[in-house]
Amino acid sequence: MKFSTFAAMAVATVAALPATAQDREGWPDSITIGTGSQGGTYFGYGSGFGAMISENLDINAGAEITGGPVQNVTLVETGEHQLGFVTLGPADEARKGESPLMPGVPHENVRALFPMYQTPLQAAVLASTDIASFQDMAGKRVGVGPAGGTSATYWTRFFENADGYDGVVISNAGGSDTAGQLKDGLIDAFVYAAGLPTGAYAQLAVENDVRFISMDEETLAKMMEIVPAMAPFTIPANTYEDQPEDLQTVSLWNFAIAHQDMPESLAYAITALAMENNDRMVTNHAAAKETLAENVLKNQVIPFHPGAVKWFEENGYEIPDNLK
Repeated sequence: MKFSTFAAMAVATVAALPATAQDREGWPDSITIGTGSQGGTYFGYGSGFGAMISENLDINAGAEITGGPVQNVTLVETGEHQLGFVTLGPADEARKGESPLMPGVPHENVRALFPMYQTPLQAAVLASTDIASFQDMAGKRVGVGPAGGTSATYWTRFFENADGYDGVVISNAGGSDTAGQLKDGLIDAFVYAAGLPTGAYAQLAVENDVRFISMDEETLAKMMEIVPAMAPFTIPANTYEDQPEDLQTVSLWNFAIAHQDMPESLAYAITALAMENNDRMVTNHAAAKETLAENVLKNQVIPFHPGAVKWFEENGYEIPDNLK
């Protein structure tokens, strides 16, 4: 994987960890990070963080394009990936054995490392369409992102369970591809879930006249009824071009996860790298402004890896016994 000269220079400014002095017993030579589709936040965030790991921990770390959280939690559970990014809704469901990829199999090997950021649900249409609300999407072709991702999982669930959305035709593709389908008239609306600003929406709004859709109270309430892990969220005005006002929506928190068998010293080092270098993390993606230790207890569903617990408790953040 190639990184820009700017990214390489930025990596050099990270507060270096004394990797050679650490207990490296059991550390792998390489790490695969399960992210998401191109055009989504996970891939940019993960590519940059992989560069930080490679530079500072002397491990070859690379970001892999996946279908998103639903797939990532299973890839970590089975040991195919060493790191992954998840939203807490799919992670909690997988822990309970409710993953659509491995139904009936509780994902008991997954452990949380550190908080990432919130993922708001978002929606956009071309300004030339007559779609002005979510209710107007009834009977329309709607792109929901890649199958297995947070977006596809929860938007599909919403359209299938909320009243008044008969005839919605779901389309699955990566974020950038879905934006292209909207631009080309292959779909009528693009609904998604990703950190702010989302690259696919940003590019779409620069190249086209776009209308962003805000949730009314009825839509907000129904989404939170269908997905109790959701919480109200406001997308600030001017996050994108053609978006002069705040948008009301809902969001889920994202956390980095690892397999419980990851060496404690490695989990500690990875957690420290993310938590102690926020300025560098923000250069990976602006959403990392929420990648802060103070958000650690936004996770109340995934047990933390002992290495992560060690770092947080050394730095004054008590982890409840039920999350250890």
